Amino acid sequence: MSSLFERLKSDAAADWQAYVGHPFVLGLGDGTLPRPSFQHYLVQDYLFLIEFARAYAIGVYKAPNALEMRKASAGMHAILDETSLHLKLCAEWGLSQEAVENTAESRATIAYTRFVQEAGLRGDMLDLVVALSPCVVGYAEIGTALSLSGRGLDGENPYSAWIREYAGEGYQAVAEAGLAQIDRLAALYLTEARYPCLLEIFRQAVRLEGDFWQMGLDIAD
Repeated sequence: MSSLFERLKSDAAADWQAYVGHPFVLGLGDGTLPRPSFQHYLVQDYLFLIEFARAYAIGVYKAPNALEMRKASAGMHAILDETSLHLKLCAEWGLSQEAVENTAESRATIAYTRFVQEAGLRGDMLDLVVALSPCVVGYAEIGTALSLSGRGLDGENPYSAWIREYAGEGYQAVAEAGLAQIDRLAALYLTEARYPCLLEIFRQAVRLEGDFWQMGLDIAD
């Protein structure tokens, strides 16, 4: 049986490709992304992570058993730990912790994170992890693809460290765990009658991911 994620990705192929092949992503890969675009993205990604930690907290409450509670709790703590590392990365790009934490969320950040939270609040844990999956799994796919591109890991590419992070074994393991969780929850909750609703959640989340990339490009216009 194919995984639920692969089925969703196949049925939303056009939206998925627009996300993973977005001009922002291509700019990361060849090093041509304008510096202000990446700086703006970094700040908003920090704010994004804070709200995604809240989404995982919803997962703790919605979890159908102790195993999934532990997984959601671990995800929440991992994201909160990641915010500290993210602030260090921001500092390397000339962005102070005070400046980052005092920046207002962009409309793209609000739209995406609140959509994910609402999916979890209104539905069950399967709805939540489907809404989370374009981020969790998509970044792993993007990191791998860019690492294999011509300038992805080139020392002259200013974004090679970012690419290396998401192409690395640590993050790839996070994505694999996310895929396994989706299938565990699908075994509990998925029915064919329900699938169209899950596909719509997935499609919307993928489109919002694309909007998040576009936010970075728009700041340089």
